Parts: sequence; structure tokens; C-alpha cells
Amino acid sequence: MATYDISRSFKWQGTITDKVASVCRMFGLTVDRLAERRFTHDCHLEINDGDIVYLTGPSGAGKSVLLGEFEKCIPASNRVNLAQIELPSDKTLIDCIDADLLTSLRLLSTAGLSDCFCILNQPRNLSAGEKYRFRLAMALAAEKQFVFGDEFCSELDRITAAVISHRLHTFAKRTGTTFVLASSHQDILLDLEPDVLVVKELSGPTQVIYKHKKR
Repeated sequence: MATYDISRSFKWQGTITDKVASVCRMFGLTVDRLAERRFTHDCHLEINDGDIVYLTGPSGAGKSVLLGEFEKCIPASNRVNLAQIELPSDKTLIDCIDADLLTSLRLLSTAGLSDCFCILNQPRNLSAGEKYRFRLAMALAAEKQFVFGDEFCSELDRITAAVISHRLHTFAKRTGTTFVLASSHQDILLDLEPDVLVVKELSGPTQVIYKHKKR
């Protein structure tokens, strides 16, 4: 088990204009208090190999901030981020996976890509949802210990999101890969079965819930 203390603070850095001052007066906020305001996002995590960590909460609560800070704690050689995976323009999907045929098909299927014409297409020609799933397949094929993904399955229809979430849970337990995912969607929790649920609200402390007894 590994422990991680994640924290990031932001200080208000705007310019005090007449409109800003007027808004402060409307809400009973002094300009000095505004200038001194700091926004802090932090949490303490205890994680085992093969865990799925799911950060959720409303938009703007700081999920992406926590995910980004957590990613910095992991050596670059040991992690992959879905958003940073490039889309090849000179290969079909099946040729983008550096593995034998059956393994390549299995990885694409795990990511929700099993249609023949899709598999034989080029990544640049895919829809936005298919591109996301292709990046997921490439992340699985990279065989890194940690996979980071913001806005997890946010662009997908909810049935597809549920299916992929279930497959990802199975993949994590089978391979020991740790997934750190963030999204405001909570309808996939039963299928994803996260081991660590991080609930980030717009205000108040971050809540960390472990699937099993407190670690």
C-alpha cells in the first residue's frame, strides 16, 4: 500500500476594477479579503495496486486539480494520461496496438471498440466518443502501473459508459493496474466499483471513502 498527500492552493489574482469592487460590495466582501482569499484542494489517499480511484463532484469543485497533482506524484515512466495520447494518422486501430492480434482485439474490446469497420478505421476519422475509447485502449496497451483519465466516459452514452466501467474494473483486478479517474457522473459507480471514492464538493473538506474497511 502507498500513501499520497495531495494539496494545491490558488490565490485570487484578478485586478480590482470598478466592477469587481461593486460585486464585492453587493456580497458584503471587502477588497482586502478578496485579495487574501486562497482556494485549497487537498486529500490523503491510501492506494493498493489494482485500485480504482474515482474523483467525483460538481463541475468546478477541483476534481481535475486533485487528479493533476496526484499524477505529479507518480514517475513519468510509470504512468499514462488519456488526454496525452496522440492519434496516429497513418495506421488503422488494430495496427496501433503493439501486441499480437488476439491481445489487440481484446484491448480494443475492453475499451468498447469491437465493430469491424471501426477497428479497420484510422483514429483521426473516429467520432469524439470513439477517439476517447481508442485512447483508453492505447493506455491499457501501454502496460503502465497508473492510468489517469479526466472526464472519464463523459462524452459517451450512459449504457456504453457503464459497460466500459465494468470492463475496466475487471481489467484492473486482473492486471494490478491502478486507475485514477475523474468525472461528475455518478451513474457508473455500481459498474466501476471504485476502491477509493473521492468526493469533492464546491466547499468544505474533501471526503475520501474506501470500499473496504478504513486503511
